[in-house]
Amino acid sequence: MKKVISNNILYVMLFLGYYFLNTLFNIAIACPFYTLTHLYCPGCGITRMLFSLLHFDLKAAFSYNPLLFILLPFFFFYYIYTNVIFIFNKENTLKKYMTKPVKVMLLVVVVLFGILRNIPVFSFLAP
Repeated sequence: MKKVISNNILYVMLFLGYYFLNTLFNIAIACPFYTLTHLYCPGCGITRMLFSLLHFDLKAAFSYNPLLFILLPFFFFYYIYTNVIFIFNKENTLKKYMTKPVKVMLLVVVVLFGILRNIPVFSFLAP
């Protein structure tokens, strides 16, 4: 239990540290995929989306990465659920819903999003 809590605290501290470095000194980590290919990956815009969420700017957050913005509540719920399951040594009942077809469907959606956001007609999906 201590390890789960300390890991969560570490993640929050790293994110907040990066946020303040970015805000105060304009230090940002560039997307390696975009740097090499000049194409947007499915994850491009995540950092700016999270920073916009910290400022409660939902419109900007959605514009940076619409797919993750829509999926974020599900990821958040899954993260909280699995931590609670781990802490209280309960059975993970969500495993029966995360079947192979569901995982494949999520992968197809992410890859399709990555492709579409690089097509000029779908430029509104670019960060």
